Amino acid sequence: MADPTSTRAPSGATGVLVLDSGDILWGKGFGAAGAAVGEVCFNTAMTGYQEVMTDPSYAGQIINFTFPHIGNVGTNPEDIEATNPHALGCIVRQDVTDPSNFRNTQHFDAWMKANGRIGLSGIDTRELTRIIRMKGAPNGVIAHAPDGVFDIAALLSQARGWPGLEGMDLAKDVTTLQSYGWADGMWALGEGYATNSANPKGPKVVAVDYGIKRNILRNLVDAGAQVTVVPATRPTACSCPTAPAIRQRRAHMLCLSSSNGWRQRSRCSAFAWVTRCSASLLVRRPKRCIRATAVRTIRSSGWMIARLKLPA
Repeated sequence: MADPTSTRAPSGATGVLVLDSGDILWGKGFGAAGAAVGEVCFNTAMTGYQEVMTDPSYAGQIINFTFPHIGNVGTNPEDIEATNPHALGCIVRQDVTDPSNFRNTQHFDAWMKANGRIGLSGIDTRELTRIIRMKGAPNGVIAHAPDGVFDIAALLSQARGWPGLEGMDLAKDVTTLQSYGWADGMWALGEGYATNSANPKGPKVVAVDYGIKRNILRNLVDAGAQVTVVPATRPTACSCPTAPAIRQRRAHMLCLSSSNGWRQRSRCSAFAWVTRCSASLLVRRPKRCIRATAVRTIRSSGWMIARLKLPA
């Protein structure tokens, strides 16, 4: 990690991370050129970087990966949690190498570039993680310029001028625009994801999308549920937009997905309306419910499940 106070790019630097504290971290840029401002957080996973980048709960964030070898298995069209990436960019220790995996279809650098996401390599990501743990997640700007020319003063001003994620209602930005059914199950080697595998006689689950990952839906289907996903949008009148969907589906259970800013869910307008309007429905145990192992998985993943009383 270069001198955190120097505004002069070291030789060969084509990328930089500028924190609102004034710290400057130089490295090599990859992926798309440009700059993006967001909250810098860390992720300690050893695998699944493509899933992390496409996870809607990382909207508005720049991911600092502590595992050094990110990108070494490339990318493919299956390992995604949403149609498009939601993380703004990523920070890695080692340069992204050529992929070595039989499932690879595109180099990670090319995938990042195609999706307009900025990468930065050559950073001591574990040192940055310690900074985040001790001082909290900072606002920052990640930038990539192939010519190595940066306006550090402007990037610092951008980082300090960004309001941050606290209290920001991101659910309305990442939620689905319309309700849809989900029937795909888990992945198997040589077969891919199980399609149209939902149990037609299973318990009916309505999932409120605050930034839901596809893997949550796959697990619900694998547990034997029939799943319908509904938007997390604030109503224009004094009625919950998800209530008609719940009643129409005669749902046995309600799943409130995790999301970015879940720690601030009380400020999320959609969460407030959904929980207020659903409270009167949380009355009795359904006749059928997901098996206990799935419920334990749901709880350990931070998903919120509520039993619903079916309308007459």
